[in-house]
This record gives sequence, C-alpha cells and structure tokens, in this order.
Amino acid sequence: MDRFFAIVNPAAGGGRSAKLAGPALVRLREKGLKIDVIASTGQGHAVQLAREAYDQGYRRFLAVGGDGTAHEILNGVFAGRTAVQRIALGFLPLGTGNSFLRDFTEDGAAASMQALAEGRTRAVDLLRLRHAAGEIYSFNLLSMGFTADVAALTNRMFKPFGDLGYLLGVFVRVAQLQRRSLALRCDDDAEWDEGRTLFLTFNNSKYTGGAMLIAPDADPTDGLIEFLYDGSHIKHPLASRRAVRHVEFKEAAPVDVMIDGEVITVECRALDVLPAAVDVFI
Repeated sequence: MDRFFAIVNPAAGGGRSAKLAGPALVRLREKGLKIDVIASTGQGHAVQLAREAYDQGYRRFLAVGGDGTAHEILNGVFAGRTAVQRIALGFLPLGTGNSFLRDFTEDGAAASMQALAEGRTRAVDLLRLRHAAGEIYSFNLLSMGFTADVAALTNRMFKPFGDLGYLLGVFVRVAQLQRRSLALRCDDDAEWDEGRTLFLTFNNSKYTGGAMLIAPDADPTDGLIEFLYDGSHIKHPLASRRAVRHVEFKEAAPVDVMIDGEVITVECRALDVLPAAVDVFI
C-alpha cells in the first residue's frame, strides 16, 4: 500500500500540533502524497492505531507531533510481533522535544516535508528493551537514574515550557542527586558491573530533550548502542562510554526508565540494537 497512515497528536507542542497539522498535511497532499489521517486521543492511543493500521496493510507511517508520537507508532508496529515487514516512517515535528531529527538536520519540519515529497529515506537502527512484562522499542534513547528522574518531573510539571521545562527539571533534580547501583554487563563481559552511578544512558541518537547533546558520538545508522555511564558529559573524569550491541541487566526490581522522552517502570532484562530496522524519511 503506497498510502501514508498519519497519526496526529493534537496535544503535542502544547497544542501547537492541533493548529499546524492540517495545513502541513494539505501541503503534502498537494505534492502528491496519499495520506489517511487520524488523531490520537491520549497517551498510548497511537500504539493501538499504528498496530491496527499495520494489520490493515499500511507500511508508510507519518508521526505528526513530537518524538512520543513516533515512539508509539514504532511500538504499535514492532512490539509483540515475531516478524515485521519493512516500514517507513516520516515526521512532521510539531511537538515539544523533537530530538531525533537533530541528528540529520536543523531544518526540522521543512527538511522532513522535502524528504517526504521526494521519497528520500535512510535506514536507521532501533533499540529493543526486553523486560519482565514484554518488550519496548526506542529510536532515540533509554536512560535510568538521574535522567529518568528529570524526565519524570518534567513530564509531570514542566512540559508546557518546552526546552526550558527540561532545564527546570534538571535544576530541581540536581538538588536531589543520588547515586545508585544498576548492575549490568555488555556484550562478552564476564563480570557484572555493579558500581554506583549517577545515571546510565543508552543512545541511538545524539540528542535528548530537544537540543541537549547527550551523546555526541552516537550514530543511529551504525548498528551500535552508545552507552554513557556516570557523570555529566563524556569528557568529565567520572564519565565513561562504550559502543555495544547487547546489554544484560542483573536487577529484577522495577526501575524507572526514560524511553524516547516517556517514563515507564519495568523490570529490565536485556537491551539490543536492531540494525537498519526501519526506513526514515529524512
């Protein structure tokens, strides 16, 4: 099926998506794209909509909103399936964060619309977290500790402030800093790393929270997970980084995990990279 299934999150960007989505979709249709459109009504709804659309034969999707909308679409397609036919995902970045596209362009919606009109795609990796209750997919990053604490606070109190909201969350959590042990081992490691850490972040792309350059060496097309461990940045003497393909978690207790800007509480089992798993219009 050559039609796009567009899911609009009208709440994204503090309601900006609801105002701008219609004209943007009209411009894409004028360029010859065939688009079916539906709006999500709340958190998790886009997962259900994308799952049903995939089952109906759609293989081209359009996330109209923020990174959270794209995250839900990908999980609606991939989560719980033993095999997935090739899909392509386009973005109309009208949300608050819109971190992922910054790896490729600073032009945001304009560059995305041009790529959609020209049919230009790039294959990108996905991260898959297996946990006690199932699996969840990420195209941006997963993190635990301080970063998840910031995301939880920002989503609860400061999200309407956009990029400033993330900074406010950081300032509040800095005053509440704590280290914790998040035991893991990567690839062929024989021993568990049980050191206390400020945060762990596993990155498919460079940015988080809109413009925060958290993983400068990450590349969403290289088939590797950029793993940052402890500290404020990769050049800090307490920080370390690795490029890995598999991470195993020892702890069975539930932990807060920030995934593509959303926070869930799960018992983590393992994290893997799926190389070139999805085509992105960019």
